[in-house]
Amino acid sequence: MEHITLLLGIVIITALAFDFTNGFHDTANAMATTISTGALKPKTAVAMSAVLNLVGAFMSVEVAKTISKGLINEDGIQPEVIFAALVGAILWNLVTWLVGLPSSSSHALMGGLIGAAVASAGIGAVNGSVVVTKVLIPAVAAPIVAGVASMLAARVTYKLGGKVGAKTSTKGYRAGQIASAGLVSLAHGTNDAQKTMGIITLALIAGGALDSGANPPVWVIVSAGLAIALGTSLGGWRIIRTMGSGLTDLQPQQGFAAQTSAASVILASSSLGFSLSTTHACSGAVMGAGLGRKGGVVRWSTATRMFIAWGLTLPAAALVSAGAELVMRTGDVGVAAVAVFLVASCAAIWFISRRQVVDHNNVNDVPSADAEEPGVVTTAMAAVTVPPTVAAAGTTAAVTDEDLKATIPAATTTPAAPAAAV
Repeated sequence: MEHITLLLGIVIITALAFDFTNGFHDTANAMATTISTGALKPKTAVAMSAVLNLVGAFMSVEVAKTISKGLINEDGIQPEVIFAALVGAILWNLVTWLVGLPSSSSHALMGGLIGAAVASAGIGAVNGSVVVTKVLIPAVAAPIVAGVASMLAARVTYKLGGKVGAKTSTKGYRAGQIASAGLVSLAHGTNDAQKTMGIITLALIAGGALDSGANPPVWVIVSAGLAIALGTSLGGWRIIRTMGSGLTDLQPQQGFAAQTSAASVILASSSLGFSLSTTHACSGAVMGAGLGRKGGVVRWSTATRMFIAWGLTLPAAALVSAGAELVMRTGDVGVAAVAVFLVASCAAIWFISRRQVVDHNNVNDVPSADAEEPGVVTTAMAAVTVPPTVAAAGTTAAVTDEDLKATIPAATTTPAAPAAAV
């Protein structure tokens, strides 16, 4: 093994901790729809996903090369910069997990790395063309491509399924869902585990333990694969709840269409070395599948909160990481202070999460407050619609005030209850 200093060892352990959070943060990408439709039991689903994430970690190193060789200039980058980048990425992962929002672990890592590098060596330390072509463009394109593909696939599946019985169709698509969920898990390991491989390799190069331009050593590949698999095995139930039931109500046909479309996009991007957000691809696919069924809806209030989190991921992680890097300039005391801050913040977030536990027992229980409230148009239409009892009578009897009041949603006469935290 390469010569590793104490600081470099701390950076490697922190990188594996990030990989661990990446695992349970992104379990929903592969298994949320499978769990919500009942195709697999929750614990079975996450165990299957963990194994396949581990297998996927060994399939390619193209994304790892993008992280370790292309995103930032290696010259002048010290291990402290990598440590600062990981601090921002881990904290953003945990905060978004706490509130149940499926944000991108990949973009948290990219944002942290960019913020720390700029704080350390200036804007010239970042390769802007790589950020645009292999991070930002895929970030925008992935949910759109996966969403459109998923919507079309869902419509095709319903059309083909109409020729057989509903029971037979549902059973067949549940089996297909299990297979496609496995494919997404495999793709996630291929894409996301490599990001930690890349960050550890970059730290080894910065610390002088590897030559510039070196590929990830075997022990790095193995440890990153094990860390993400272990994290995946914990479930990340809060985000699974949002992805599986909070965005839309899915049937097995839609779940199969969403997962197959997402896996195709992720695997294609991994082969090209794009640091794609699997969360963006899978979330876009879920929304597309929701629109692919006749009468299907997307809960846009939840989707809007998710989009806001996506937009904040890069800058939020960058700011935290830049601040951490500035503190660590004071020397060993600064490094220790940042390490203590990270551990204390993680512990605080965990204790807060215990106030309202979400696990495999209640992951599919969505509070009624999460449902979309009637909008202005819906309320107005209800106010002028003739009550059903009067219309059915076929008479010209006058409509009473009580009849009209009965048609107006309760939300217009009583304050809405505050939304419960996921």
